[in-house]
Amino acid sequence: MDNFYEKNFSKITLTAIEAAKMAGNILKEGFRTKYNISKKSGKHNLVTEYDLKSEKAIMAYISEKFPNDSFLCEEEGIVQKDGEIQWIIDPLDGTVNFAHEIPMFAVNIAARKDDNIISGVTYHPLLEELFVAEKGKGAFLNGEKLEVTKTKDLDEAILSTGFPYDLIDNPNKCVERFLKILKLGLPIRRIGAAALDLAYVAAGRFDVFWETGLGAWDCAPGILLIEEAGGIVTHFDGSKVSLKNTNNAIVATNLHLHTTITELFKKI
Repeated sequence: MDNFYEKNFSKITLTAIEAAKMAGNILKEGFRTKYNISKKSGKHNLVTEYDLKSEKAIMAYISEKFPNDSFLCEEEGIVQKDGEIQWIIDPLDGTVNFAHEIPMFAVNIAARKDDNIISGVTYHPLLEELFVAEKGKGAFLNGEKLEVTKTKDLDEAILSTGFPYDLIDNPNKCVERFLKILKLGLPIRRIGAAALDLAYVAAGRFDVFWETGLGAWDCAPGILLIEEAGGIVTHFDGSKVSLKNTNNAIVATNLHLHTTITELFKKI
């Protein structure tokens, strides 16, 4: 463990870091190899054997350190225990990318206490980019402090988005929202991994990210990363994101652009 992390973060965050790195190594070993792929709720909602291997390793490692804590995992679901902490885990965010040999995916781990995110880690194993945040201690990328952008004019912003698996049903008018932004002539990126989109807002790489249909495991670490980097994450209407909701529609921005984006979305 890097000395910087040991000096600055709690046991909870240090555990999340080690678990994320361990899972990242599993994903690196499996990337661009032959493995089993199955479908969940739809033809594009995939799960690979490496989702499962990664999740199993994360849960086992955390349980060694915190045997009484609960889990909310993308694949395993809820594992309820008596501890005060719930660990929120996406063992492979960007599964479709991974399955198609696109090198944009991440491990997502957050710790929640009383519906508040107290620790969050997003790890891009191929680039070895480790995004870490702890409540009240800031957000960091490989030990360097993060800050969101200071962009004030939407015309100067770069945006990112994603689409839900049930895009054909157009939930939350996601098609109209995309077209509204597109018609403004703004640059839009689509990574295919919400964990990285959110981390990139925290890192100042994107000014705005929005998406609908996100589970807590998709966005919990990123919410804390952005807040600790000086940004804001809410629902489209400006209300607080609930981690109890498995279908969040969120917008993440710096403080200057948030009102502009939410007001724009309210008109759709």
